[in-house]
Amino acid sequence: MTHVTIIGTVIAKPETRDELQALLSAQVAPTRTEPGCLNYDFHVDPSDPCCFVFYENWQTQADLDEHMAMPHLAPLFSQLERLLARPVEIRPLKMLSDMASQT
Repeated sequence: MTHVTIIGTVIAKPETRDELQALLSAQVAPTRTEPGCLNYDFHVDPSDPCCFVFYENWQTQADLDEHMAMPHLAPLFSQLERLLARPVEIRPLKMLSDMASQT
């Protein structure tokens, strides 16, 4: 199966870190229920608490595109300039191994 993998890196301004973490955390549960979401995992860099990373796998590019238009993302998207130290970095990847079992 060909699917879409991305790593999204989000860097908070130090003064907005906690607020951004709360907004990002709130995206996990609704995103995991979206059609085509294979996994949506939220991380923080232990050496830089302002650096948040999402590891995502989607069945298709269309599923990812639909995700980016979901209403539950609007509260986050409307405040990115105020919250972020730099623009979101989205890095597409091509998986070379099979996906791990989701059991």
